[in-house]
Amino acid sequence: MRHEQIWAPWRLGYITGNLDEVDALEAELQFPAGADRDCFLCQAVASRADRQRHVVRRGEHTITILNRYPYNNGHLLIAPRCHRGRLDELDAAVHLACAEELCRMTRLLERVLRPEGFNVGLNLGKVAGAGLPGHLHWHIVPRWNGDTNFMPTLAAVKVIPQALDALWEALTEELASLP
Repeated sequence: MRHEQIWAPWRLGYITGNLDEVDALEAELQFPAGADRDCFLCQAVASRADRQRHVVRRGEHTITILNRYPYNNGHLLIAPRCHRGRLDELDAAVHLACAEELCRMTRLLERVLRPEGFNVGLNLGKVAGAGLPGHLHWHIVPRWNGDTNFMPTLAAVKVIPQALDALWEALTEELASLP
């Protein structure tokens, strides 16, 4: 079998465990009450470095960010701004805001990336696949006909065709143009 190398420099932080991005904008994180300082979602809420943290949108009760390790191009995470690990810990306003943000972001992805479908999911608990079980977050994964192919199965490789920065720019520009 031929070995092919695909350049993916954004994965180094995941491999080495060094996910901290230190710059002047990160010097004064403003954590809300109840936040977990080690939680990447709480760090994104506390930060104002939206581009560096890949924050696409901040709502009153929600934050939407690009998944740093996407399953597919356009993979978004939608989370409540508050650090909660269970659905029954969210009040009605936060539940509604999360549902509305899921709708808003699927419409945005349809406009920008033109997917043919989506996987939308929430993993509750570590055994259910939650990589961050302490902070609820929904995944929106755009899908296209034929986007599954032999690469992940035979070569253990998944190809993401767009850099996170380029996707962040496209999504935030489109959001800014919407009423």
